Amino acid sequence: MHTFRRHLLAALPVLAFARSASAADYPDKPIRLVVPFAPGGNADLTGRLFAEAMGKRLGQQVIVDNRGGAGGAIGAEQVAKSAPDGYSIVLGSTGTFLVSPRMTGGKPPYTLASFAPVGLLSTSPMDIVMNASNPIKDWPALLASLKANPGKITIGHPGNGSTNHLAILRLQQAAGVKFNVIPYKSNGPALNDLLAGLIDAVMDQIPASIGHVREGRLTAVAVSTRKRARELPDVATLAERGVTDFDATTPLYLMAPPGTPAEIVNKLNAAVAAAIADPALAKREAELGADVEALSVAGVTAMLRKEDEAIVEFEKAGLLKTE
Repeated sequence: MHTFRRHLLAALPVLAFARSASAADYPDKPIRLVVPFAPGGNADLTGRLFAEAMGKRLGQQVIVDNRGGAGGAIGAEQVAKSAPDGYSIVLGSTGTFLVSPRMTGGKPPYTLASFAPVGLLSTSPMDIVMNASNPIKDWPALLASLKANPGKITIGHPGNGSTNHLAILRLQQAAGVKFNVIPYKSNGPALNDLLAGLIDAVMDQIPASIGHVREGRLTAVAVSTRKRARELPDVATLAERGVTDFDATTPLYLMAPPGTPAEIVNKLNAAVAAAIADPALAKREAELGADVEALSVAGVTAMLRKEDEAIVEFEKAGLLKTE
């Protein structure tokens, strides 16, 4: 017994050194960045931009792995249960990490504590977009149609529990209207159906839809933030149109599995900051209508905790419904 104990104690410094050396050498192989949505949406666009820029800083390839479904919950849960070694990370919104798991109908598959916060990638305003062939061109016209046809106007979003979905639920309550709400696996498929005339509208992040708006295929009917969007200066906000105290954005966070060593988390955070400082990435995000700001790990953690408190209030108010 004493011999075993002596051997165990003697091995502890070696184990500690191995862990330290592993963190110091990180990364020594490609990193998998899970985007928990199908290709083509805001999260996918942002993920690919940051994957390339972060890879330059880290000296290793960052490979995007799309794992769509359940408002981002499938991909997020997969990373939450991955080895805490920094080689599997996931991006997602408030909806992905805080709302979707609360909408499963049973025990949440994960909570905020299931992740190690790494960084804030971007913050995007949302807009309501409709097919350009639709005679509805602004919120007053859409509101009139909703009042005349409750539950008939179809609106898509990238999954139950997404920030888009939550914005629709809040809008229905704030404006006293009812849409026929249709979930998709990502912004991309929702926009495809809108362009094909299969649905009437989509609540979307501006970076995902701005190209279609600029090229005349879609009409931006309203913006979700109190302040007008930089890339859609002529489109009135919902608040301007009388939907009081309405403000909805989509922050995209980068997360690692719980227990990931602080040294690795800090390296990833520094890579996010370097990506944001990359003029090419900053320019592209600005063109898409997204805002970027480098936050420390502590800053991101505080932001997520504040968002979590707000979601608890939404839940108490009965807003987290799947319809």
